[in-house]
Amino acid sequence: MFKKIKETFRKDSSWKMFLLSILVTGIGYGLYKGLLDNYLSEAVQLGEFDRGIAEFFREIPGLLLIFILMALSMYSAERIYKIGAVIMLCGMVMVSAVPANKVLVILAMSVYSLGEHIQLGMKSTLSLEYSVTGQGGKALGYQNSTSNIGTLFGYAVIIGVFALIGRETEKPFRPFFMAASVLIGAGMLITFRIRGNSATDKNNRRFYFRKKFTKYYMLEVFYGARKQVFFTFGPYALIRVYGATPEVISLLFAVSAICCYFLSPVVGSIIDRIGYKKVMVADTLILVIVCFFYGFAKDIFPMGVAMVVCCVNYVLDSIISLASMASNVYVQDISDSPEETRATISTGISVNHLITVFIALFGGWVWQALGIETLFILSAILGLCNSAYAATIRTGGKCRTAADK
Repeated sequence: MFKKIKETFRKDSSWKMFLLSILVTGIGYGLYKGLLDNYLSEAVQLGEFDRGIAEFFREIPGLLLIFILMALSMYSAERIYKIGAVIMLCGMVMVSAVPANKVLVILAMSVYSLGEHIQLGMKSTLSLEYSVTGQGGKALGYQNSTSNIGTLFGYAVIIGVFALIGRETEKPFRPFFMAASVLIGAGMLITFRIRGNSATDKNNRRFYFRKKFTKYYMLEVFYGARKQVFFTFGPYALIRVYGATPEVISLLFAVSAICCYFLSPVVGSIIDRIGYKKVMVADTLILVIVCFFYGFAKDIFPMGVAMVVCCVNYVLDSIISLASMASNVYVQDISDSPEETRATISTGISVNHLITVFIALFGGWVWQALGIETLFILSAILGLCNSAYAATIRTGGKCRTAADK
């Protein structure tokens, strides 16, 4: 495996330090993410609406990313990546140090998210810059795999530690966050050993709108809305309604990540075989079933069974979310050049974040005021709107699927 990775990247690049920083930081992120929802619910005492507020502020850096990258455009991609690492460390230290106060914890989460989004904006750029000509796709794949491996290791640590200490022991949230700070600090020091002066991707520093991509932007609105419901409130529902423990949430995240890792190529092949339009229509129809059981499982099954049903549905939603790749294929199909494809997808990410910040806030209010059933009914309706809108897409662009040939 290492030989294949080595053959993918240029010998004169800092790819080893780059991937090592991603691996170490990923372990720290796994420790943080695996405990975050339980910490917010049990220690910080965030209610349903409060959780939406927290996510609103956590997603703001993603919405503003394009402006942040514009402000940092005079720096190289390596330096921007390092700046992100420093800010991430500051945020994680704050998470581990501040008392369980709503305002302070949300502030700390937002600082960490700022650094995280800055790094996200540079990871693809550096992966492509360090790759051998014609190996850019593989380089991106190895970058994602490295991050997933680190995150999975962090989840595994949580599962193992909580299995050993038992349920009666007070949950050691703060020591885990301190450990995450050490790992992210180590990741930051590793980034300082990255050498190079790579230019930032100009497509990440500007909006790109053309009328022919209107349907794509609307699909990103629908996808961003329904994704945010599950990302923010899916795990929180398991904790608040079913009493899911940190090890259960970490195991759920780990299983979802493993399934997505192995099934991503399968979903990609399905998109190529039957066409992006059919996939975009079908995946959100399946989402309706997922939303129904997530919202009403507790009214249909005993609580223990309902929790298992919801866990299975969470994993299933993670899998069908892979179908979002179909919209990128759609953009490629109607674009005039690879540069236009990248610019449009970059803008689509900003559009996606624009809706997610408001869905986080609105979703928390809906759950608190009208119940979790209403929240997931609305998510199902968004899914149906997505399917109906995707059905209006006209296929037959430059790229053809296997079914078209």
